[in-house]
Amino acid sequence: MSGSDVAINIDKVVKRYGSFTALHGVSLDIRADEFFTLLGPSGCGKTTLLRSIAGFEAVNEGAIRLYGEDIAALPPHKRPVNTVFQHYALFPHMTVLENVMFGTLRLGWSRQESEQRARQVLALVQLSDFLKRKPGQLSGGQQQRVAIARALAPRPKVLLLDEPLSALDLKLRQAVRGELKQLQRETGIAFVFVTHDQEEALTMSDRIAVMSDGRVQQTGTPREIYEAPLNRFVAGFIGETNLIEVEVLEMRGGRATVRLPGGQDLTCPAAPGARLGAGHVSLRPERVSLCPPGSGDIRAQVENQVYLGTDIQLLTRLPDGEPMVVRVQNSDADNLPGLGAAVGLKLEADAARLLAD
Repeated sequence: MSGSDVAINIDKVVKRYGSFTALHGVSLDIRADEFFTLLGPSGCGKTTLLRSIAGFEAVNEGAIRLYGEDIAALPPHKRPVNTVFQHYALFPHMTVLENVMFGTLRLGWSRQESEQRARQVLALVQLSDFLKRKPGQLSGGQQQRVAIARALAPRPKVLLLDEPLSALDLKLRQAVRGELKQLQRETGIAFVFVTHDQEEALTMSDRIAVMSDGRVQQTGTPREIYEAPLNRFVAGFIGETNLIEVEVLEMRGGRATVRLPGGQDLTCPAAPGARLGAGHVSLRPERVSLCPPGSGDIRAQVENQVYLGTDIQLLTRLPDGEPMVVRVQNSDADNLPGLGAAVGLKLEADAARLLAD
């Protein structure tokens, strides 16, 4: 990635609060035209990192550069970035148009220039018909779009979004996801999005950084993160997976031969850093199918069935007692084995992946 392609360069950033370290030497490059997501559980450091980019938190070590310029000494209002927060913070006594004009007027824009720009961004978020309404007359999704328009009005080089959809109900959240992604494409600027919702991250992002305990565990496209997790944390946090203890017998050319709990040997892809000896493989439930007992790759026994609408989740138990979740289409519901039945489990080619830890 060339320097001109990088919007934000985060270089070995450390953030401490007294004796607690929130960020442990985090390094990331965020491209100039991508939708980049910081994903992780509460307390993992993702919001601290976003606030450090915005200038609301001063870092103890490392550097944050915006298009090659070190912005550590710049206060928040002088950084060419804007932030959309979880709570919209709209002025209830102002109209939609006045809310969006507020920031640019504070920056010294003329009233004519500020109104022209406000109308432009409100058209971009499809709110041109609501200019004279007050925030209290809008739905939650419309208020969120006003907040986004206000953040876009000063033409920031980067837009930061701190869990902006978490206050919306499920249907509205799903609708706004698509609007946000389309907006990012139309503006052509970098969006940095913070969320703990893996579905949001997978459906909206060009790339994702998965964080845990103040560290970046893995960075990649949604497909790379889901299909090729590096370690147990990433595999378990992104989607649903089976983590199976195995004995790693051989490593060669990015592949490993492992011994499954039932004694069968399996060759599968290996994550960088995987080692011989005890290990774990990740196996997604949708890549396992049922077959008659005595056949397939693994022997198991059915313990429970859970109806999930589009598919059915089967909880099975391996010979050594480890659980194994299998997902099947609900169209097969009438042909499923009963509770307590012995079954074989067939793995898709390269469905299992040996993890680094």
